Amino acid sequence: MVKRARGSLLLSIKFDRNSHQPISTQLYVAMRELILAGGFLAGERLPATRTLAKDLGISRTTVIEVFDRLTSESLVTSKTGAGTYVSKALSAERPKHLASQTKIQNQRDPQLSRLMGQAFLRFSDRKRLPHAPRAFTTALPAFDFFPMAQWARLSAKYMRGSRDDVMGYGDPNGAAQLRRAIASHLRVNRGITCEPEQIFIVSGAQQAFHLIGSTLVNPGENVWFENPGAIGARNSLIACGANLIPVPVDNEGLRVEDALRMCPEFRLAFVTPSHQQPMGSVMSLERRFALLSAAEKAEAWIIEDDYDGEFFFGSHPPPTLKSVDTAGQVIYVGTFSKSLFPALRLGYMLVPDSLVDTFQTIMFSYLQGVPSHTQSMVAEFIDEGHFSSHVRRMRLIYEERHEALIRVAQQRLSGLLEVETTRSGLHTIAHLPRHLSEIEISKAAELLNITASPLGRYALAPLKSQALVLGFGGVNPQQIQTGVEVLASVLENQHKLKTS
Repeated sequence: MVKRARGSLLLSIKFDRNSHQPISTQLYVAMRELILAGGFLAGERLPATRTLAKDLGISRTTVIEVFDRLTSESLVTSKTGAGTYVSKALSAERPKHLASQTKIQNQRDPQLSRLMGQAFLRFSDRKRLPHAPRAFTTALPAFDFFPMAQWARLSAKYMRGSRDDVMGYGDPNGAAQLRRAIASHLRVNRGITCEPEQIFIVSGAQQAFHLIGSTLVNPGENVWFENPGAIGARNSLIACGANLIPVPVDNEGLRVEDALRMCPEFRLAFVTPSHQQPMGSVMSLERRFALLSAAEKAEAWIIEDDYDGEFFFGSHPPPTLKSVDTAGQVIYVGTFSKSLFPALRLGYMLVPDSLVDTFQTIMFSYLQGVPSHTQSMVAEFIDEGHFSSHVRRMRLIYEERHEALIRVAQQRLSGLLEVETTRSGLHTIAHLPRHLSEIEISKAAELLNITASPLGRYALAPLKSQALVLGFGGVNPQQIQTGVEVLASVLENQHKLKTS
C-alpha cells in the first residue's frame, strides 16, 4: 500500500539533473503517477507550492507550473486562498489497485483482426538485425562515399523554393519530375520501355509489396515465393493474407518446374531475378521465359524486386524480367535504399498499363504520398547526372570490397567457410561445413560485434545446407579484414567444440 503521509510521499521524489528532461517534467510525471496510483485521496490537500519547492530544493515557479498542468488535466483543483486539492472526481472513477490491473491488462492478448492475427503467427524475423555499418551487416550501402555536399546543395536549393511546393500536399502518385526521371533512367540503364504514368512513388519497397498484395491477392490465394527469399517482401505479403508457396532456387533462379509441380494454380509470383535475395544467383533467360509463360497460363501477376540490380560487376548488367515482359504481367519494384541511402524511405512501382487506373485510384483515395522535398531532391539528383555518376562509382567500390572479402577469406577461412563469389550487389553467401551450426555461429559472432546472418533466417521451408549471409557493401577493406579475423576465431572455437 502507498503511504499517504504527504511528507514521505513527496520527499521520495528524486530528480535526475543530468537528464534531458526538464525538472518540471520530472516533477509532473512523478506527481501524476502518485495521484493516479492512489498516493493521495480524492479531495486531499497537496502541500503549498512554497513548502513543496523548499522540501524538494527547486524553484517555486517550477512547482506552480506543474500544479497548473495538473489542474488543466482535471487531476487537481485549486481554490484561491484555500490551496490545491486532488480532484474529487477521482474517488468514483479511479479503480482500486490500478498498478495490479495495469499489469494484468499488459499480459492480456490484444484482440487483433482475423487477418492480422493469422499473419502475426506467421511473421518471421521479429528480432531486427543490427543496421550499423560493421562487418558483415547486409543491405547497407557505403555511407562514406555518398556525395553529401551535392545533396546538401540540392536540399538548400529546394528549401528556397515556393512555400506551396515545400509545405503543401504533393501528388499522391508521386512528383511528376521524379516519375519522369525514373522512367528515363529505366529506359536507358535497365532496358525497360515505360512511361512516367506507369510509375508510382511509395515509401520504400515494402510499402509497394503490401500495396500490390492487398490489391491483387485475396486472403488464402497462392503466391510463389523464392525459398530462401527476401524477408521484408515475405512479411508484407503474409500481412495481406497470401498463402506463400516456398519454391526452391538454384544457380539459375526460381525453379519454375518445381513451382508448377507444387502449386500450378497461383495468383502472384515474387522473384529477385537480377540478384537473388539472398543466394546471389542471376535468373537465366530460359527460366525467365518459363516464369512468364506459367504466369500467363495461370492469369497471374509477377513482382520483380530489383533491389540492388544497379550494382553489377562487369561490362553488362543482367537484363530485368520486365524488359522481356510482352504480355504486361510484371510489376517492377525499385528502391533508392541501396543506390542512395535507406533513410530516404523512397521506392517506386512500375505497373503494367492495365493496372495504371487501379493504382491511381488507390493512391488518390487513401495515400498522401511521400514527402515532396525528398522526391524533388532525388529528381534533381538524377536529372543533373549525379545519380548515374554515383552508381558507376559505387559499382567499383563494391567490386573492390567484394574482392577484398574473397581474398581475405581464401587466406583465413579456408576449410572453415566457403565464401562464394558474386556478380553484383552488396552481399554474398558463405557455406558452412555440415558439423557447424549457422545459428550458433551467428550468436557467437554477435557477441563480438560481427553480423553473420544465418541463411535459415531467409527460409520459408527448411533448407538442405547451412550458410551465412555476409554483407560487404557498408564496410571498407580494413574493416572486412578485421571482421574476417574475428569470424575465423569464432569458427575455430566452434570447430573445436564440435570435434573435441
